Amino acid sequence: MSGAKTPRMEDKPARLTVLIDAEKKKAFEELCAAQDITASQVVRQLIRDYLAQHGVKYKPGRRGDG
Repeated sequence: MSGAKTPRMEDKPARLTVLIDAEKKKAFEELCAAQDITASQVVRQLIRDYLAQHGVKYKPGRRGDG
C-alpha cells in the first residue's frame, strides 16, 4: 500500500459551469488579465463574499478557497 492519502470528498474541487454572454465573458477575462488575477480567483472571491453576506457558514477546503 502506498503512503498517499486519498482526498476526502470535501477536499476535492468541484466544477461550476456558468453560461454568460460571449461579450461579457471577453470583457471579464480582459479585466482579470489586466489586474493579473484569474477569472476563477475572482469568481471564488465573489462566492465567498456572497456566502458571508448571507451568513452562510461552510468548512473551507484545503486549497484555501475559504
